[in-house]
Amino acid sequence: MLNRPEARPAGGSRTLAVNCSILMKELPIPERLRLVREAGFPAVEFWWPFPTADPAATEVDAFASEIERAGLALVGLNLFAGDMAGGDRGILSWPGREDELLASAQVARAIAERLGTRRFNVLYGNRQDGTRPDRQDAIAERTLRRIAPIFDAVGGVLMIEPVSGAPAYPIKTAEDAARVVARVAADGGPRNLGILLDLYHLATNGDDVAAAIATFGADAAHVQIADAPGRGAPGTGDLPLAEWVRLLRQLGYDGWVALEYADPSADPFAHVDVHSWKELA
Repeated sequence: MLNRPEARPAGGSRTLAVNCSILMKELPIPERLRLVREAGFPAVEFWWPFPTADPAATEVDAFASEIERAGLALVGLNLFAGDMAGGDRGILSWPGREDELLASAQVARAIAERLGTRRFNVLYGNRQDGTRPDRQDAIAERTLRRIAPIFDAVGGVLMIEPVSGAPAYPIKTAEDAARVVARVAADGGPRNLGILLDLYHLATNGDDVAAAIATFGADAAHVQIADAPGRGAPGTGDLPLAEWVRLLRQLGYDGWVALEYADPSADPFAHVDVHSWKELA
């Protein structure tokens, strides 16, 4: 199954995907996938769906089998990111965690071969007390160079994401992410790296989102959206998400737009006009 084509919905069109790790997270994965399919979405993405960096083969098979049974495309997957519920935001730059990230990369590569997933988010990690920032940055760059070739043969792209709500997380703007990608790619480094533009995180961090899209949008590896304040569905806050997505398309971005919002209600898609967003996204 090596070099399986990138996952696409029926007909090959690109449209909306749903992040099933922030949305409906209290439900079993098969139920989440069923609701996504019934709501008319063709694709999903997940944060790392396993409790450890190196899950058993049976766990990986069970997860992939549920995606296959649902008939959905898995278009994005986070690598192992530590204890997210406890406040961790990745381990890429953490000393002593390199082998864990490598193990999760090997698992993700197997999922890529099976399901056609091509976008993999590598959360950078919070700054650590007692460790110099430049040492963490060196670890992150060295580890990216180590794991990028794992995905190269299957067309996989590793993504660096600015994140909000975590003061110790150092990648806050699109430019911050771009600098990491450029440093790793320098001097013959890997080229299968890119920026994940989460428009919610950028706006919440005070980045100039329109300027970031103008500079990096055409070459963005992936795009995620939620509204602010509140990280709700598009239309529940004040962000001009439709305008920004329209600008991305005008500039040539032809990738997926993933809904990464939170909604605890019984109908988490009630505020999303799927048909209108399909035409836009």
